[in-house]
Amino acid sequence: MNAAFPLLVITGPTASGKTRRAVDVARALDAEIISGDSRQVYRGMDLGTGKDLDEYGEVPYHLIDIAPAGYKYNLYEFLRDYDVAEARVRASGRMPLLCGGTGLYVESVLNGIHLPEVPANLELRAQLEGKTLEELTAILAGMKNLHNTTDVDTAKRAIRAIEIETYYMEHPEAASQASPEPRKDAVVVGVAIDRESRRLRISERLEARFRAGMTAEVERLLAAGIKPEDLMYYGLEYKYVTQYVTGLISAEEMHKGLETAIHRFAKRQMTWFRGMERRGHHVHWLPYDMAPDDFVAEVKKLLFSHA
Repeated sequence: MNAAFPLLVITGPTASGKTRRAVDVARALDAEIISGDSRQVYRGMDLGTGKDLDEYGEVPYHLIDIAPAGYKYNLYEFLRDYDVAEARVRASGRMPLLCGGTGLYVESVLNGIHLPEVPANLELRAQLEGKTLEELTAILAGMKNLHNTTDVDTAKRAIRAIEIETYYMEHPEAASQASPEPRKDAVVVGVAIDRESRRLRISERLEARFRAGMTAEVERLLAAGIKPEDLMYYGLEYKYVTQYVTGLISAEEMHKGLETAIHRFAKRQMTWFRGMERRGHHVHWLPYDMAPDDFVAEVKKLLFSHA
């Protein structure tokens, strides 16, 4: 395995243009991109997740289109698959470039976390069955600090999170393995975009996705047998478009609700990144509208100074 290269991370909020930046940098540095996006893993969910696969060209990428739509991919699986992908990239003699806006995924890699596979606890699940989401959230909050809301966005996920924490309490050796030392070989670049520009780009991109057939994409997924509630689980585009396609909301409600939800999502992403910095991960923020050659040159400087 080639361990000479640092791990380069390019992150930022939705609509900041980080994929385009990552592709430019990957071409210049002979790097391979590893996606750090929690929804781009699903096949057939292209427009709604903003895969923009045409932007990659000849640049190799990993962890995109690796799970069927309707599946519920999780952090354990991501970290397992990420480790394999990074090892393959390094073995090929290239630099790994982690690109994505899912803060939990990116920060977990930076923290060097390796989660053990936690088996199902049917007895515990039976005890928790029937409790409200609020009750489950309170139980989980008593077991760990809730840094994110993904563990408690549904009762099923909250029960699984409680199951995992219970396993760690009963198997402290597994918990210690899950939290090793943070990586010191990482260079983290954030694509900075001001609020108004971000809002404009979100609105423009959303309209472009509708023109490209995002509604038809959801209709195809439903026709393929994916349950509406399973699509809505993924949130944002899939929640609102599925509600529209199934007659739960009007076209106007879909457009307005979705645009508002994406703006709020971008704000939550920035809150996560700021928290990530407070937790000790320095992010080198570069302007979203920097000339491509200048952006690449600045990244090269950061990598050189890190070496």
